[in-house]
Parts: sequence; C-alpha cells; structure tokens
Amino acid sequence: MSQLSITGNPTVRAAKAPRHLFIALLVIAFAQLMVVLDTTIVNVALPSIQHALRFNSTDLEWVINGYSLAFGGLLLLGGRAGDLFGRRRMFVAGVLLFATGSLAGGLAPTSWWLIVSRVVQGAGGAIVAPTALSLIADTFKEGVARTRALGIYAGAAGGGGAVGLMLGGLITNYLSWRWVLFVNVPIALFLAVAAPRVLAASEGRTGRLDLPGAISVTAGMTLVVYGLSRVATHDWSDALTIQTLGAGAALLVLFLIIELRSKQPLMPLTLFANRNRSGAYALRLVAGAGTFAVLFFLTQIAQNVLGYSPLEAGFAFLPLGIGVVITAQITSRVIGRVGPRIPIMLGALAIAGGLLWLSQITDHATYVSDMLGPLVILSVGFGLVFFPTTLVAVSGAARHESGLASAVLNVSQQLGGSIGLAILGTVAASVTRNRLAGVRPTHELISMAVTAGFTTAFGIGTIIALVGFVLAALVLRVRAPKPAEIRLPEAA
Repeated sequence: MSQLSITGNPTVRAAKAPRHLFIALLVIAFAQLMVVLDTTIVNVALPSIQHALRFNSTDLEWVINGYSLAFGGLLLLGGRAGDLFGRRRMFVAGVLLFATGSLAGGLAPTSWWLIVSRVVQGAGGAIVAPTALSLIADTFKEGVARTRALGIYAGAAGGGGAVGLMLGGLITNYLSWRWVLFVNVPIALFLAVAAPRVLAASEGRTGRLDLPGAISVTAGMTLVVYGLSRVATHDWSDALTIQTLGAGAALLVLFLIIELRSKQPLMPLTLFANRNRSGAYALRLVAGAGTFAVLFFLTQIAQNVLGYSPLEAGFAFLPLGIGVVITAQITSRVIGRVGPRIPIMLGALAIAGGLLWLSQITDHATYVSDMLGPLVILSVGFGLVFFPTTLVAVSGAARHESGLASAVLNVSQQLGGSIGLAILGTVAASVTRNRLAGVRPTHELISMAVTAGFTTAFGIGTIIALVGFVLAALVLRVRAPKPAEIRLPEAA
C-alpha cells in the first residue's frame, strides 16, 4: 500500500546544516515564490505587452507557453542535474539563469525576443524548483524543523499565484509591463549571493544526464502546442500545421524509445506502473489546463472587454490565489482522516462548477455577480486537488525515485496547462472568427464575439474537469496516509 515518509536521499551525503536556518528557509521559500510568481505575474500585463510589441492574439499565448514549456520540459533534467552536480551549486546556477532571462525579457524590443527570454526564464526555473525542494531535506533535520519548513515552502508555492497577479497589476499600472520582468533580477541576485552562505552543500553522485531524452521531449511538446495554436489562424488542412503536429508526435515517440533503451533514463516508464500515481498525474494535467485557461481568458475579458485597468484586473483575481492557499492548508489537516480520493473528487467537481459558471459570462458582466463567485469556487477546487495529488504522486515511490515522481507531477501541470491553453485558445479564436464573418465589425460586436469565444472555451473546460472527476472516482485506490508516513520527495 502507498506510504509517504519524511526522509533524505541515502545516496547523497549532506553537509552539516548551517546555523542560520531561518535565513536558509527564506532563501528557499523566496526562490519557489519567484518561480511560481512568474507563471502569473505576466498574465495581467498581457494586454499591455500585446499592444507594445504588436502581438497577434494567437502568438500572445507564447508569452505564457514559452515559459511553461521550457519549465515543464526541462524540469526532470534540472532535478537530475542537481543530484549529479550538487543541489546548492545548481540552485545558484538556476537563479542566475532566471535573472538573465528576466533582464533580457524586460529589455525586449520585439515579440520574438520576449518569447525567447521567457524560454530562458523557464529553463532557469526548471533548475531552481526541484533543487529548492531537495535543499529542504539537506538543510533541515528530520522532525518538527523540517515539517515547519515544508509548511512555509508550501505556502510560498500556493501563495505565489496570488502575489503574482496583484504585483503584476500594481507594476503594470504604475510603472510598465517591463518591470514585471525586471523585478526578478534583484531577487535572483540576492538568492545567488545568499545561497552559498546559508544553504547546506551536498555532494553529487556518479551518473550522466539524459540529454537526448530532454531535448526530444521538450522539442516534441513545443511543436505539438505550436501546431495546435496555428489552428486558430489556419484550418486543420493547413500543410504546415499538419507537418508541425506530425513532427511533434514523432519526437515524443522518439522520447519514449530513448527512455526504454537508456540505462539512466530521464523518466523511467516504470514510474507509471502505479495506478494511483498515474491517476494523480492525469488529474494535475486537468488542473493545469483549468488554471491556465482561467488566468489567460478571464484576464482578456476583464481588460479588453470589461475595461479593467491592469491594477483592477490583478486585484480581481486575488480571491483565487487566497482561496487556493486556505483550502490547501485545510485539506492538509483533514486528509489523514478522509484520504486523498474524496478531496480530489470534490475538487474536480468544484472546478467544473466554476468553469460552467464562467461559461455564462457576457460582455456586460459585473465583478460581484459574474466573476467573484466562480473565482471562489475555482479556488476551492484547485486547493482540494493540489495537495492530495502531490501526496498520491510521491506515495510508494522508491527513495531514489521520489524526487522524480514529484518532478513529473510538476511537468504534468505545466504541460497540461500549455496543451489545454492551445486547444481552448484555438476553439475560442475559431468561435470569435465565425461570429465576425460577414459582418461589419464594431466595438460592441467584437466584444460580443470575443466573449462568446472565451465562454465556449470555458464550457469545454467544464467537460475536461468532469473527466477529471471520473478519473478520480475510477482510478484512485489509495488509503489515508498517517502523519508519520509522509515522505519528503528527493531530487531524481
């Protein structure tokens, strides 16, 4: 039966923990906050970015997808690199790479420059995220200290979304969209300077990086999402679209072949033999698709249709982030009595309900009656899904695979969000285009057509969430873990 316990990786020898544990925890928490924050802080600035760099509506998605695909595609490699070359060393390298991408993005003169910068940011985040979690095991002793550290780390991970939305609104409104990227630079430089002084060092171990696997899976997912995005401006018979999707599928098949034949694969396929773990991954795909869709589409409605300023849009999403944090904390306290299956099922239903409510929104919507309620319901749903799926994903994993199990969970969420956004964005653009075909576009007609496209996407998102509920009901078969059985995932 699945078990979770707080342990360290026996193959990596940790150095003596530093004295400044509080500062060490701040460094780890701020690193996680920075990475999570950057997935949302840019959302509020998207309309300003679109106007300044002349993005079209389809390519604008790549400001989000460029980051999330690099982050998700390279996350496994980042965790493996930390295990081989030392977690603290790779942590510093990751935050410096993140700072480089942030600085380049803030200076971007063109749309493609910004997208490439976001890819660099995502690569840095892919190194920081898995090593930050593993550094908790290296730095804090097993017991109360480590448990409290994990609680603060989880709070930073959950609260990053809320902070990002609010901070993005404040910065975009009073400064410029460029500063939503510049703000990461001083934070990352502080982390790079502080980390060697307050975090425990760990020795690497022998092995090699599965570069062919990392390259094939990242390139494959990028091509698939790009192909799906092209459908928004070209039909399914477009030659380049078909070629792109075909090449992406071929690279993903190549990735599977590489993993089957590699002695040290990036992602051992035996990891998916556990039905509960595979179910958790699938459910985080669903949650990722829902999260990205809500943030992207509702931001467009709020600013481009309803006329919200970036600041107003940022604060409008605040209940979503706060609700996720509160619900996740409550879930972590009761899951030992009810198990993870019931919260996950209820969470999927709540996500479906929130998306269904949003599918009824109009171009004359008001915040209190049409947006606040769905955001609160969605926050509860995401909070109910996030913590239990994390526990299920690492439950029963071997010690040398526990970090990999956690990393794949993050990959599932990131790639689920990217693929979901591409598919739902294609649907939304097609509906909008059909509504405007053969008519003289006016501001009112354009607003109605754009809103119709987004509400259709929310409706399809509702169906996806209900599929998640069915998966949770049919696939998950795991008991409630006892507190003593909760195991901290290690780097792969």
